[in-house]
Amino acid sequence: MIWAMLAIFVVHVLLGLPLFLSLLATAVTGFLFIDISMLERLGPQQFFGGINAFSLMAIPLFILAGNLMNISGLTERLMRLARLMVGHLRGGMGHVNVVSSVFFAGVNGSAVADTSALGSLLVPAMRKEGYSTSFAAGLTAGSSLIGPIIPPSIFMILYASLTNTSVGSLFLAGVVPGLVLAVAFMAMNAWYARRHGLQARGQAPARSEVISAVIGALPALVAPVIIVSGIVLGIVTPTESGALIVAYVLLCGLCQGPLKLVEVWGAIKDTARLTSAIFVIMAVSSIVSWLLSYAQVPNQFVALLTPYIDSPILILLLLSAITFVTGMFMEEVSALMLLTPIFVPVAMAAGIDPVHLGVIITLNITIALITPPMGACVFVAAAVSKLEITSLFRTIWPFVLVAVAVLLTLIVFPPLTLWLPTLSG
Repeated sequence: MIWAMLAIFVVHVLLGLPLFLSLLATAVTGFLFIDISMLERLGPQQFFGGINAFSLMAIPLFILAGNLMNISGLTERLMRLARLMVGHLRGGMGHVNVVSSVFFAGVNGSAVADTSALGSLLVPAMRKEGYSTSFAAGLTAGSSLIGPIIPPSIFMILYASLTNTSVGSLFLAGVVPGLVLAVAFMAMNAWYARRHGLQARGQAPARSEVISAVIGALPALVAPVIIVSGIVLGIVTPTESGALIVAYVLLCGLCQGPLKLVEVWGAIKDTARLTSAIFVIMAVSSIVSWLLSYAQVPNQFVALLTPYIDSPILILLLLSAITFVTGMFMEEVSALMLLTPIFVPVAMAAGIDPVHLGVIITLNITIALITPPMGACVFVAAAVSKLEITSLFRTIWPFVLVAVAVLLTLIVFPPLTLWLPTLSG
């Protein structure tokens, strides 16, 4: 049954069918082996049950907040602040790219949106400073991985809904790993700048100029604090936090001038299109997940890895390798939906903290966004930088290796992820 489902899925993906249709065909194949009459009864139940979770309502709200942030001018304010902070250093525009991704991650939580919003502005600026187009596009795609790690994170919300893990704890656990990832990419950029003889752009900006930029960007900088503190302190749920941040960004945009109602309507339509694509994949994936559970795949997986259960680090390395390979060929949301129910029993048996596991899986799934042949961020970066996709895929591997090095660091040193959640109690 499992091999037949896998074969059907691979064939449909290779034929170029939309992912949700490939998953639906896989589900139908599974029911053919069990009892096709169950499809009519259990199919709709699992389809709608997979997306019938209050916490999942936070996903479209955070996506909408990011879209509103782009059109309200807050993104430009954050980029101006990043430019004043690090733009005068050697390789300044590369550092601006990474720092802007850190700032942008605090509202949106989407790597693809980060690549699209920042790439069109920063790739040309990096070329003017002397960067090659491939490195500029690669750094833009690589630094966008910070988006789903620093809260809010769409992937973490999905993981929490599947495992009943605290969203607040996951959000706190993502802060330090996100900053470690940013430092790693800034170090890579500094090495590139020194190797290629890029010069510093001048003296540090005046203090008054920095203060002015901080004040201008303050509404955007406060947003992630509102999101995380509200959830951690128990004042709001993740969904209510999403609604609160949408209202906050909308109010900031309207008060500061550039945001117009017609643009708000456009942001709502873009959010609806992206959300519908995510939710239909989640819904169909939940049917396939039920079939895998019915076939005792999680139990078989636990039995397979039982000899290594006394080594949590080895278990995480094995799970990460499986996720890395799966993510190269499967869309990230569906990979997360299918792999999490299989991985969690193994991790619990090995004594791995579910919050730590959530960060590791999230980073694994996120890295898939820049690996060929399915890396969505690479496609977006290639489009905004006007590069051939095959050319960018050939040069993206150093950035993948940096992200994998950070992943290995987090696996070996769990306190990097668990320090903040433990500190908050």
